Amino acid sequence: MNKLEIVHNSKTFKKNDKEFCALQETNMSIQSGKFVSIIGPSGCGKSTLFNIIAGLLPPSTGEVLLDGKNIVGKSGCVGYMLQKDLLLPWRTILDNVILGLEIRGVHKTEARERALPMLQKYGLKGFEHHFPAELSGGMRQRAALLRTLLYDKDVILLDEPFGALDAQTRLFMQSWLLKIWSDFKKTVLFVTHDIDEAIYLSDEIYVFSHRPGRIKAKVEVDLPRPRNEETLTQASFQHLKKGLLIMLKVEQEIS
Repeated sequence: MNKLEIVHNSKTFKKNDKEFCALQETNMSIQSGKFVSIIGPSGCGKSTLFNIIAGLLPPSTGEVLLDGKNIVGKSGCVGYMLQKDLLLPWRTILDNVILGLEIRGVHKTEARERALPMLQKYGLKGFEHHFPAELSGGMRQRAALLRTLLYDKDVILLDEPFGALDAQTRLFMQSWLLKIWSDFKKTVLFVTHDIDEAIYLSDEIYVFSHRPGRIKAKVEVDLPRPRNEETLTQASFQHLKKGLLIMLKVEQEIS
């Protein structure tokens, strides 16, 4: 059974008495525990689709099914992390990480007890009582992702979480994310502009067209796991990358 299904979703906006289509009819089926990426040109509707899935934006047509149940217009059904870490500057890292638990009604003492082992295991040991301004960009993103995980939803949406990081930190964070994903068995839907990142992380990649966005292709990533930096140099990796580059180049020329 599919964990998440996007069924005939489309989105049209109206501005100054004119309508424009941001997302053409879109269908996606994502199996439980899979890591699925979306790539495509800027403005192709990727973030629009995420906002629909998260219940923050109603689709013009279609349904979003989570475990077979329609969640259109219902927020809080999935975890959602944006490119910006959105950590509260007046809260310590520990208290930032437990924010989702508090929103769900967990007492702060219990929430801290649940969060502390995760901070210690996943690279934030010794920084629990620091404030966001005292941490590097990569460490802040780790805290933001752990906050999303502690919200404890089966499906997590990640919208370019590493886009603002330098190349070295980004690669480290990608490997760190794969470790987290392997440990927690979450279903992940990941938006990125980076083809290498999409291939390295994913089981499947959806390629979106220029706006109005539509699914141009679905690509299976048949690379063995676990993956590491050597994966990036394999011939099969480079073959996949070449194919995706051609798809995106053609799309840019058409647009």
